[in-house]
Amino acid sequence: MPVTRRQFLLRSAALAAFGKDAAIGPARAQRFADDPFKLGIASGYPHDSGVTLWTRLAPRPLAGGGMPAAAVEVQWEVAGDEAFRNIAAHGKAVATAQWAHSVHVDATGLQPGRPYWYRFRAGNATSPVGRTSTAPAAGAPAQRLRLAFASCQQYEQGYFTAYRHMAREDLDLVVHLGDYIYESSWGRNLVRAHGSDQPYTLTEYRTRHALYKTDEDLRTAHAAFPWIVTWDDHEVQNDYANDRSQDLDPADAFLLRRAAAYQAYYEHMPLPAWARPRGPDMRLHTTVAYGQLATFFVLDDRQYRSHQVCARPGRGGSTVVREELCPERGDAGLTMLGRAQEQWLTESFGRTRAAWNVIAQQTLMAQADRRPGPGGDYWTDGWDGYPRARERLLESVVGQRVRNPLVISGDVHMSAIADLKTDFDAPESPVVATEIAGPSITSQGPTVKRVEALLQENPHIKFANGTRRGYATLDITPTRCIARLRTVASVTEATSDIRTLTTYVVEDGRPGAHRA
Repeated sequence: MPVTRRQFLLRSAALAAFGKDAAIGPARAQRFADDPFKLGIASGYPHDSGVTLWTRLAPRPLAGGGMPAAAVEVQWEVAGDEAFRNIAAHGKAVATAQWAHSVHVDATGLQPGRPYWYRFRAGNATSPVGRTSTAPAAGAPAQRLRLAFASCQQYEQGYFTAYRHMAREDLDLVVHLGDYIYESSWGRNLVRAHGSDQPYTLTEYRTRHALYKTDEDLRTAHAAFPWIVTWDDHEVQNDYANDRSQDLDPADAFLLRRAAAYQAYYEHMPLPAWARPRGPDMRLHTTVAYGQLATFFVLDDRQYRSHQVCARPGRGGSTVVREELCPERGDAGLTMLGRAQEQWLTESFGRTRAAWNVIAQQTLMAQADRRPGPGGDYWTDGWDGYPRARERLLESVVGQRVRNPLVISGDVHMSAIADLKTDFDAPESPVVATEIAGPSITSQGPTVKRVEALLQENPHIKFANGTRRGYATLDITPTRCIARLRTVASVTEATSDIRTLTTYVVEDGRPGAHRA
């Protein structure tokens, strides 16, 4: 059958993402007339003897990067002091056009549980200095872990002021839970513009990522701490599920778009080499250990999930369904993570011996009934569209005797503190885990009226707020976890102040949070 021009573009424009590495030839030193480090530097995925370092050479970030086709040699250094008198590790990397002249260095040979400083050099240019840290030694009894987590940063809807405040916090780690970029323009009272239509091609996704990284506050937060990242839907397309787009594009065409989006994501994140994508496939789920104190289980609930059920005619994306009109929602075969990732997670739960176990994932896990009174209305793009999969995950937490399980969430543009149960419809069902959903960085949230109705109908949700933007912090010790929801006064003012909206505490051995 003939295809439309749009379908043809979708099929063809991302082919580079499927190719093998082009022959790069010898790397050369490059002289730059303009700063090639305009997109900043970053680190991520700390372990007890190393960390991943990232940069991308792009003297003209919004004009294709402004780099030659040739490979460029990049030198990197890690030091035990900010003045770089004590060099702990150093080496050379090769930045190629195939990967947008991005660099991912898995630096090793470092000491556990201490800060380091790092920088890059390319030709006559030197990057800013970044600060990172390694995790405590495996099995070490760490006494404290301080982290922030963030999500949902629609560039047009506000300034990334929250990141400026985050960079000033005393943190060991940042976790980003998705919607790092937005492919679409939407919302009210926009303060800046994407300047282009939705991305479909690799070049277009690269430009969108570069635009977001031109924000100084975002770059500052990246340079201040190591990050762990996962994606949600807007890194590719709103509400996509596996190989199905919300517009029901042909699967082969959509996978080409997904390949372009995944590659651009990798090129702009401090991801280890093992995460390098292969066409439309890219592994993100992993564990990150922080001594004996904490283990992070980083999940991917987009790439492998079942298609959403009970979709509206002509749409592949989500909707709100009445439970009695959508019995398919209860199908035990539906999965958010894919069966392989579910099995990996259960096995990982069985191996953890950490005092706190943090499940870092995209969207609200607590049941959120949207219908007042008897019966339920549920949003199918979140865990409410896959209730048996949620039940399996929480039953695995119980069955594997996971100690102090915490679920951190984003996506819904709403702060929330919730008790998690294997059966939300049974009041006597015990609390098995605690969920902390952080506010969005900028993305506009639900109305006060809608949030109040949600709280009335769902007593296991102890707190919710959709009007304030920001991030959440966790202060974890062997005896407790203190969760603070940190919000700015306004995202339309670049100099807005920040305050703590509310504070909740989870005690060791007692699932469920209480207000501090």
